[in-house]
Amino acid sequence: MKLREFFYFTKSDRQVLLLLLSLAAVIILFIRVLGGYNSRTVMTEADSLAMAERMEYIKNRPFHRYSKGQHGNQYYSQLQRRPLRLVPFDPNTADSSVLLGLGLQEWQVRNIYKYRAAGGVYRRPLDFARLYGLTRKQYRELEPYIRISDDYLPAATLIKSEAVIERDTVRYPVKIKPTERIEVNTADTSMLKRVPGIGSYFARRIVDYRQRLGGYYDKHQLLEIDGFPEEALTYLEIAGEPLRKIKINKASLQELKKHPYISFFQARDISDYRRLKGNIRSLSELKLLKDFPPKAIERLEPYMDYE
Repeated sequence: MKLREFFYFTKSDRQVLLLLLSLAAVIILFIRVLGGYNSRTVMTEADSLAMAERMEYIKNRPFHRYSKGQHGNQYYSQLQRRPLRLVPFDPNTADSSVLLGLGLQEWQVRNIYKYRAAGGVYRRPLDFARLYGLTRKQYRELEPYIRISDDYLPAATLIKSEAVIERDTVRYPVKIKPTERIEVNTADTSMLKRVPGIGSYFARRIVDYRQRLGGYYDKHQLLEIDGFPEEALTYLEIAGEPLRKIKINKASLQELKKHPYISFFQARDISDYRRLKGNIRSLSELKLLKDFPPKAIERLEPYMDYE
């Protein structure tokens, strides 16, 4: 087949082709006349100012997302954050600008507003930790800046405050003089609180530990209480009050291990020794056992009854 025969058109084909070309020319002319092709809209001054304000707002928002196109209609978004402004705040009254500046997200701020609108009150800093989505790290960073006004405390606290003023000597007992001493094995918590450095907490711990031991034979045993103030020992004394002793040859394993100085393994060794060799006449008989070093025997000896 010759090339000119390949491009040969009949009369009817030429007429159709001519019609299509004419139609295409009319469409192109129509588009150009209306200005839709390669045209650009002129922005007025008011429009440009509005656009600039909008871009500045988006830029300064605490949280905003932007996306850019990628091949295959794939989009990626990145969260940007403005610098934190850690300032003292009251979660009961702080506005959104302060809360957002602290690094909270917008939906968390809305939850705070809803909580306050429903009558919720943050009465202590730890209450703020209940905010949904708040991490431990965030709370630790914010906790030093939380300032809750006493206006949100229950009114009943006013009555307690007045009671403290009226009974000041009861809540804060007068301390003893430097020359006075208190017998640690007979004193109750009220007397012990008169010792400088000892309050309600250590007074209870002294009495509880005394009951578990069976009494103190040396005031330095009080240092076995965690955090006990060593300077308070000056005001204490042991007056020879008889100790409550353990009948080592009759006490059961459960009774033995209740004593603070006897572990489970030591109680088991005592029971096994009695079963194999009979009554124990002195703890020194157990010195060959690994759980009874000389120091353990020395501090336990005053509490033993060999009858």
